[in-house]
Amino acid sequence: MDLRAIAMGLLFALIWSSAFTSARIIVEAAPPLASLAVRFAISGGIGVVLARALGHSWSLSRAQWRAVIIFGVCQNALYLGLNFVAMQWIEAGLAAIIASSMPLIVAAANWAVFRERLPAIGVLGLFAGFGGVALITAQRLSGGVDATGVALCLIGALALAVATLSVRGASTGGGSVLMVVGLQMLVGSAALLPFALVLETWEVTWSWQLGVAFTYTVFAPGLLATLIWFVLVSRIGATRAATFHFLNPFFGVAIAALILGEALTGADILGVAIIAGGILAVQLARVGNAGVR
Repeated sequence: MDLRAIAMGLLFALIWSSAFTSARIIVEAAPPLASLAVRFAISGGIGVVLARALGHSWSLSRAQWRAVIIFGVCQNALYLGLNFVAMQWIEAGLAAIIASSMPLIVAAANWAVFRERLPAIGVLGLFAGFGGVALITAQRLSGGVDATGVALCLIGALALAVATLSVRGASTGGGSVLMVVGLQMLVGSAALLPFALVLETWEVTWSWQLGVAFTYTVFAPGLLATLIWFVLVSRIGATRAATFHFLNPFFGVAIAALILGEALTGADILGVAIIAGGILAVQLARVGNAGVR
């Protein structure tokens, strides 16, 4: 793995983790599903227009369209939609910690269902990672955190894991990464908009903080992070790229504490370290397997 790939992985993890803090600011002032639908419409529209301006076609292969639809619905509408709703009641740091279990869920399914070989260190990492999530969640629940919000975040992580497993082996196939990213966003917007219209009251408390958070969310997590992820995967492969997920729990809670002033307990710090160590052990084990094959 070269220095450019490492820099891309670090930047992706930082932007991905920061999205929970900006989302928390947004949902405190605006309806979550409507905000997300508008964000996806803007991000997706920009992505598609830029891709067309660069001469790329939206004539994708069947596998690409399948990935666009699955990720548009599962990642953008379900995973992010449920997290945005949940963060009306739970803190950004906790949402980031629960979301960080996604690569553990994928690795566990690959091992248990698809019979992917996983060395002992990887299996221990799985149990440690899930144990860390359970430790933090149980500690927060005993402290009075909203159980519905936690459940929505868990369902969201499962939805993203299912999407990831559903398109195993899929790639952009030489097509436009930017076009694929933009179309995924538009699918997510279309999936969320009916629910936003029916279930929410479109009332917004305007402020400069909301403007900054929304603009950042549109361009950084919305377009830049997704684009970096696709390029990183094409450069070093999905298994190696996923190794950078071990940084997400650290970055997620650190950014939320720094910007939002969210408190951290000793159990939180211990749990985050356990989760990060578990994710790193699993991904390094899988990288080793990929190298052997």
